[in-house]
Amino acid sequence: MEANYQQEVILGKVCEIYDKISKLGDLNPSNHVNNLFTQLVTICTTPCQLDVTQLSQQVRETISNLIKLCGKAEGLLENHYSTLIGSHDTPLSHMKLFPYYSNYLKLSHLEFTLLTTHCTQVPTQLAFVGSGPLPLTSIMLATHYLRHTCFHNYDMDPLANAKAHGLVSSDPDLSKRMLFHTSDILSVSNGLKDYNVVFLAALVGMDRKEKAKVINHLAKFMAPGAILVLRSAHGARAFLYPVVDPCSDLKGFEVLSVFHPTDEVINSVIVARKHSVNQGVYGPVLASKCSGVEGFNPFSHGNIIEELTVEDQA
Repeated sequence: MEANYQQEVILGKVCEIYDKISKLGDLNPSNHVNNLFTQLVTICTTPCQLDVTQLSQQVRETISNLIKLCGKAEGLLENHYSTLIGSHDTPLSHMKLFPYYSNYLKLSHLEFTLLTTHCTQVPTQLAFVGSGPLPLTSIMLATHYLRHTCFHNYDMDPLANAKAHGLVSSDPDLSKRMLFHTSDILSVSNGLKDYNVVFLAALVGMDRKEKAKVINHLAKFMAPGAILVLRSAHGARAFLYPVVDPCSDLKGFEVLSVFHPTDEVINSVIVARKHSVNQGVYGPVLASKCSGVEGFNPFSHGNIIEELTVEDQA
């Protein structure tokens, strides 16, 4: 009863903020816009046992519209800060100007930690699909963790890629290891076989159908045995980002880990491996094993990895 009441309260608040955001003529960063989205994030990171698939069709349509508005606002926010950071002589030393810098620091650490449990060799080539004008994850991974890996960043927007390239062009190391490709990932086929690891950004595929199309394309063209790291959302965080169901949305992949944060990090992380040739269909993974894992300090590994890994299936 109490859980249902809490769910109703959260839903009511989210719909109230959606109503305000949907009436805005301009989603560019401003005090008013920032304040509304900060309120929304605060509500959506409230611990809550909420399954968006169980909500009414009308509410799910509202959520779908809200995710699109959030995606648009996030793109404008990244664009704004990419321009601001890029105006400095050494842009990479001013990355902390981005208001969600610490979130990305934690998220990239989480993704790297999960990756290292399933990837025995340091990837020589990595693809990041949906890198945008401010490719923070690629920059953080290349700077702190994968110092010899070549990063291929894919985005459909040439302006986003130009801005992103401007952030790393003055750095003698990253300018050589950070490449930018202006193309729709659905038009990239055999080139995907070059990557040991592929990251899929949360906002590539804004609804389930689009997301499925991208995942199916990756399943078809990624190298057998290559790792896919993708972002999802869980609980009330699913009001902000599209949800990927590890049990039904990853055909062609073996799900290795699922992590749902409980701190200020928004995105869940799923790690999967492309099936090797002639491998049978992988049974549904018991993702619920990982759903209660606490968020963790990004600078201490501890023993959390044992809990994160989905046991090998027979």
